[in-house]
Amino acid sequence: MAPQNKDVRVAVIQSASIIMERAATLKKAINLIKEVGKQGAKIVVFPEAYIPAYPRGLSFGTVIGSRNEDGRKDWYRYWENSITVPSETTDALGKAAREAGIYLIIGVIERDREYSGGTLYCTVLFFGPDGNLLGKHRKLKPTAAERIVWGEGDGSTLPVFETPYGKIGALICWENYMPLARTAMYAQGVQIYIAPTADARETWQSTIRHIALEGRCFVLSANQFVTKDMYPKDLACYRDLDSLPEVMSNGGSAIVGPLGEYIVEPVWGQEEILIADLDMKQIAYSQFDFDPVGHYSRPDVFKLEVIGTKQENIVWRS
Repeated sequence: MAPQNKDVRVAVIQSASIIMERAATLKKAINLIKEVGKQGAKIVVFPEAYIPAYPRGLSFGTVIGSRNEDGRKDWYRYWENSITVPSETTDALGKAAREAGIYLIIGVIERDREYSGGTLYCTVLFFGPDGNLLGKHRKLKPTAAERIVWGEGDGSTLPVFETPYGKIGALICWENYMPLARTAMYAQGVQIYIAPTADARETWQSTIRHIALEGRCFVLSANQFVTKDMYPKDLACYRDLDSLPEVMSNGGSAIVGPLGEYIVEPVWGQEEILIADLDMKQIAYSQFDFDPVGHYSRPDVFKLEVIGTKQENIVWRS
């Protein structure tokens, strides 16, 4: 197991995308990485779907039973600004991580490079301080209307990575309401649990505090602060936003310790960088009376089977 007695400075970035603009959002991310690197952060977390955007409020011209051409235009714009892995975009992110000397965890919209289709995935990418792409996690279950634009991940991208500071892993937004997904993370020994999100409700705070207390881990939750005037006015479906509030996402990024108490309380109503120094000994302290996959588990009563292989639609046999 990774050491639990080495302190680490972490940064959670509450920042808005340059919506539907991959290159501009990448540039903004790189500038923020440089800034937190100068502040001594070693683990840096960006929100869900940061590049190129979480498309909050957009219908893509879809109602049950039909789609329209304007929606297809907006969909193509979203698709065109998504990223493949690897690509020039991931190379640039890796370079920024290397120059800052950080572990970088960032939410992106990923276009599957293995075939020439249109499926997009809500993905978290992990980069090491050497700039290498360590791996990725694809969101297992897009929530509600997110299923219009994102496909589903599988058990082949549920990684937890060893670092000098502890084990890091991520579940995205409402995946964190899936008890078995959380258990799979705990079973891999996650110590710094990353929860990028688009949920700015007060109830999300209950979720991340519960996870920290249940998993006896640090939780780093990153959300965006987004206002309506940040949206491109030339979106074909821009009028979808007419009835929505000026503040589209109010933030709520926070850092929580392994007994469920805030280390950095949620930040609302602005873009901000949250910085904290984590005392990794607190994990062992917290596990004195509760360890969800150790002395407080009951393997004689409960079993979880995780299918960790990539699921294929087609198998070619010779």
